[in-house]
Amino acid sequence: MRFDVVTLFPEMFAAVTDHGITRRARELGLWRLATWNPRDFTHDRHRTVDDRPFGGGPGMVLMAEPLAAAVEGARAAQRGAGCAAGRVVALSAGGALLTDERVRAWAEKGGAMVLVCGRYEGIDQRFLDACVDEDVSAGDFVLSGGEIAAMAVIDAVVRRLPGALKIESASDESFATGLLDAPHFTRPETWRGCGVPAPLLSGHHAQIGRWRREQALARTARERPDLIASARAHGRLDEDDEKFLRGFARGAGSDSPALTNPSSAAATSAEHAAQ
Repeated sequence: MRFDVVTLFPEMFAAVTDHGITRRARELGLWRLATWNPRDFTHDRHRTVDDRPFGGGPGMVLMAEPLAAAVEGARAAQRGAGCAAGRVVALSAGGALLTDERVRAWAEKGGAMVLVCGRYEGIDQRFLDACVDEDVSAGDFVLSGGEIAAMAVIDAVVRRLPGALKIESASDESFATGLLDAPHFTRPETWRGCGVPAPLLSGHHAQIGRWRREQALARTARERPDLIASARAHGRLDEDDEKFLRGFARGAGSDSPALTNPSSAAATSAEHAAQ
């Protein structure tokens, strides 16, 4: 897969090309990156890419023409490399929320993408209307620019490419099933007086699987009830899940060991381990 990023700060993207899973995936040839600085597409001595907003107001606005020329250069390079010119995605606070579903769709489609990083007060709307297919936000907060959000897109998409991760790792992550992930524990078995929840020490795979499922349901219901509603609407919850959620909503701790929070379950396991 190919990413072409329009950015005033191309050096920032060493974070994804030179480190971690994305670096290894790049070395395996699973993806590549090209950056395009809008200043390289200006024609004045100062390489101007921004100006004051019409109508007044604070800050500066990125001009349409340098961005459009950079996108055209990126798409021409994509075609020259044998890639179908991909979708153009602008990263800005006013865009649609970046979701796992959107990331999966991009990864499954593959090919090429152009990511446009906003800066300053925003981007000339005429560029967005004429040149951008999707406007995406990393969350309900404001960043100094779109570079960090663009790196989040690259990281999230790359880890979904075949060969970037073990299949099991990707399939069990948060959002992969429409729920948040269950809590994780590793050695030592007892840490500062806290143990590991007893089901994880049982060696009983069905029991462990059910514990993890219920912990994921409990965490999602507590932190992101909107995801429970979505999972229900998409038919991802079975009868056991619904029974557990009813008990969780009532606070009926006797229905399931997963109704207790992970820390209290760990403490119980520590007592068991000490016996």
